[in-house]
Amino acid sequence: MHPPLPVRVDVPTERRNPRTLDIDDLPTLEVLRLLNAEDRIPARAVAEVLPRLARVVDESARRLRAGGRVHYFGAGTSGRIAVMDAAELIPTFGLPPGVVVAHHAGGPGALIEPVEGVEDSAAAGAADAADVGGGDVAVGLAASGRTPYVAGALRAARSRGAFTALVSANPDAPLAGEVDVHLGLDTQPEAIAGSTRLKAATAQKLVLNSLSTAVMVALGRTYSNLMVDVTATNAKLRGRLLTILVEATGLDEGTCAAALAAADGELKPALVGLLADVTPEQARGALAANGGRVRAAVRAAR
Repeated sequence: MHPPLPVRVDVPTERRNPRTLDIDDLPTLEVLRLLNAEDRIPARAVAEVLPRLARVVDESARRLRAGGRVHYFGAGTSGRIAVMDAAELIPTFGLPPGVVVAHHAGGPGALIEPVEGVEDSAAAGAADAADVGGGDVAVGLAASGRTPYVAGALRAARSRGAFTALVSANPDAPLAGEVDVHLGLDTQPEAIAGSTRLKAATAQKLVLNSLSTAVMVALGRTYSNLMVDVTATNAKLRGRLLTILVEATGLDEGTCAAALAAADGELKPALVGLLADVTPEQARGALAANGGRVRAAVRAAR
């Protein structure tokens, strides 16, 4: 039995880039200059969708405060970017595992060794979305805006009442009408036609980094531009706690180290205690009453 005939897909990332037609006939430095010039495009593409991204951020923060979760769904490079973003939130912002969850087509093994055909299964996407609830957010990542795995996941999530968003490199993505928000990034044809590990992937990473970071800010996991919920799992990060206290308060290392010890090594109670001149117990109470937000806790404790 012969395999089905291929179907030509006309999406922006598959088209030939007129700026790189001679890339294989250029000196190395010129190749790199061409790639570098193309790499400036994703940031501009992300800037164009910021109002829509803000909606996803606000909805994600609202649902997380209410006990919901955020789910990422992607295949190939898109899925790997999703896994990386979700994993890094745990040490960076002290986010408990399972709050932001990344689902990669083919499972963990496909992160390292590509598994052929898994992205073509809408049923697999729907199965991976089985634990998405009505109070959750589902974000699909698909450069083409048509990946069946992502489509299946988003349809299943939306059928249960989840808020859905699609991140694509195709402003005219076929799935755009099936989600609450479409972030269609106009990253233009890739330097190497179809190689979405280039600009499309860069743009997706920028979107997820901005989405998750803005959500963490909204949830009070930063004070100013400092990571006050960082999980100190090694010597470097334990030293960072002290550095953050010194920078946030302007006090000397000895005073900050003593406050950190009095707060049993917990950064937020130590910080609120120093800024509001209260005990660690009073600082914890103020934090609990103000959703863990340091600025609000300091105002309340004073």
